[in-house]
Amino acid sequence: MAAKPNSSELDISRSSDQSLSNRSINRSVRVAEIEKRKKTTDPLLLALNYFAEVKAGTPFLGNDDFERNLVQVEKVAYSQGLTPEAVSVMLEFAMSLRMGTSPCGRVLKCLIPASVVPQEAVVRAVGWLAIGKLPTSTQILFIKWVLTFFDMIDSKDQVRAVYGFIFNFVTDENLCPYICHLLYLLTSKESVRVFRVRKLLDLQSKLGKQPFLLQLLSLYKIFRPDLVILSLPSKMRNGFRNYNSPWKSALITVQKKNGYQPASSVNPTFTVTDKNSNRKRKYPHLEVPALRSAVNGPQSETSCRKLVPLAQIQSFAQLLENMHRIELPAQMGSLLGSSLMLHYLDCVQDESALLHLNFWLGYALQEEFLFSSDGGTLQGSDVPLHFLSRLLSAQHFLQEGFYSSQTFLFKFLNVWDGSLLCPEILGLLSNIAVMPSSQMDLHLFQPLVRLFCTSSLFFKCGLIECLNNMLLKWLTWHSVYALEDNLDISVSGHTSINFTLSGFKDSVMELVHFVGRLATVGLQLEGGRTLLLHFILDFYETVSDMFLKYGLPLVMLPPPGVFYPALFAPDAVSVDRLAYIMSRYKINLSSAKSREKVTEQPFHTSRQTYRDFNQYLVFMVNCLWNSKMFQPGTGLEVGEEVLLKSGVPQCSGRFNLIYHPALLAYAVDFHLKCWPGRKDVDLNSIKQPAPWAWYLEYLFTQDFDGLKLFVQNNVNRQLAAHDGHDEG
Repeated sequence: MAAKPNSSELDISRSSDQSLSNRSINRSVRVAEIEKRKKTTDPLLLALNYFAEVKAGTPFLGNDDFERNLVQVEKVAYSQGLTPEAVSVMLEFAMSLRMGTSPCGRVLKCLIPASVVPQEAVVRAVGWLAIGKLPTSTQILFIKWVLTFFDMIDSKDQVRAVYGFIFNFVTDENLCPYICHLLYLLTSKESVRVFRVRKLLDLQSKLGKQPFLLQLLSLYKIFRPDLVILSLPSKMRNGFRNYNSPWKSALITVQKKNGYQPASSVNPTFTVTDKNSNRKRKYPHLEVPALRSAVNGPQSETSCRKLVPLAQIQSFAQLLENMHRIELPAQMGSLLGSSLMLHYLDCVQDESALLHLNFWLGYALQEEFLFSSDGGTLQGSDVPLHFLSRLLSAQHFLQEGFYSSQTFLFKFLNVWDGSLLCPEILGLLSNIAVMPSSQMDLHLFQPLVRLFCTSSLFFKCGLIECLNNMLLKWLTWHSVYALEDNLDISVSGHTSINFTLSGFKDSVMELVHFVGRLATVGLQLEGGRTLLLHFILDFYETVSDMFLKYGLPLVMLPPPGVFYPALFAPDAVSVDRLAYIMSRYKINLSSAKSREKVTEQPFHTSRQTYRDFNQYLVFMVNCLWNSKMFQPGTGLEVGEEVLLKSGVPQCSGRFNLIYHPALLAYAVDFHLKCWPGRKDVDLNSIKQPAPWAWYLEYLFTQDFDGLKLFVQNNVNRQLAAHDGHDEG
């Protein structure tokens, strides 16, 4: 059994514990005193305390304390950068005018943040603008400072909350260019109001069509096209200057000294190049930036919320977990380089993310493709090709097009030759969102008609395929997202182009009519080439099923310039596809008619559409089945004298299922298989009831599913067998 400790041993143990506790307390006190002495002797902290406590009205001239403390702040700012607390103190001192207006500019120029800029400091500084004591030059300098370090503001919720207050300064002609730029970065859909649109339009009438006003109005028009009824110029350069201020150079220096790689958003943008140099041209705007945090360093603990840099997200699970705490990268263009980042762009609710990406993307496209002085080198370089391919890949991933690329295309089509990066440009064109029918002719149809009529066969085929893909995306969106009463064509909610169902139908009708005109002219110019006809029939295969497959109450028939060349085409595939398309038209029209009888529909198919379809159908049956082509009442009448002059015997039966140029080889092959012993080929023998039935089954086994469906839906084979097929 263990021995129990005596009382003396317990006393010794207690005393030793107390001594240890006293020593630890004394050590803590010494550490606190050391820290206190450091704070009282730290020159930067002393300087910040001076600027935080200096009283209003303190003289500036001859003040050695002011000069000594400001030099200390400048020394730290240009070497290490200022902490968020230091930025708040110095910004408050400069904007409050405690020592007059003279030191404000010098203080603002040394505000180089080391990590983030507290949004509370920015909001308080904006409030000082309303006092009216700041000189105009100082106000402009402050707004430039905000624009330069906009991406480093830790959060922008409170800044957006004072959007209306900032908007009031737009009436100042000196501040207007810079205020418009700041408003452009802060604008959301909720910010667009009627009175603000009117104010900007009034300013435009006074100042003229200034680029900064047009840029802000164009953004307003994106969010609320119903409020901004304004035709913007088709060729409009970027309205906001890219300030290459000393702040950016100083920030790069600070980040390098702190061991952080400078973000691409603050790299110098103006470089002097020798135009006569033989080196291969570089495309700085077409390089997708690397994914980096907007803040190159540790975040401030005083930030109102802990943000997770998007560059640190490595999996989809992490993205979902931190979806509402994501810190946007230094340049939104870096999102194009990763499918994981595109997931974020697709799910994010903050419109500023897409706004920043569209701003960067639109600037890059216009600078390199529209305003480049040596655009001829684009054809021989891989950089533009890779950039557009990546952009297309991102759009296919998101299943939507970017507004900036759409705006770029409307300008680029007017100067495009149809050969430069053709597949990529047509791919971007197919992603264009639905637009009002009144704008389609100016932006799309006029430049495309010029290109179509002067281009090669392969470009014509590519353009028809592009427009077919465009129509498919419009119809698919309608079938999935359309509302019954108010059709809201807004791509994933990023834009708000509102259409009624009637407006959407008008846009689709304009597109289908346009393709019909292109197809008619194209077949005439190319002599009815089979390759072009193949792409045209692809388009009308989509159009024929708009009612049933996509739920759009609209049926539009191909023009005669497409129907008759397809019916008389020399290849069997085209005839078979036309038969399938006409069968789908009949099913869609029958369904539309039955629905109109059962329920009251807001939209009805016109009687003229039924008459035109019946005319096509009757002519096609008489041509392929009854051998009664060119006879009165068949839709296409030709005088007897003209038929006699042609020298073709039995003209009315030259395009039936036996003698049609596209099917003649099949009839001969069937004849040889059915009567192998005959030396002479008599195709009229196929018209007898039994061989005729065998011949039809033979055609149907040759993968002519369209002809099979057409015959089954439009011909009573039993009556036809009794009538015989010896006409013509």
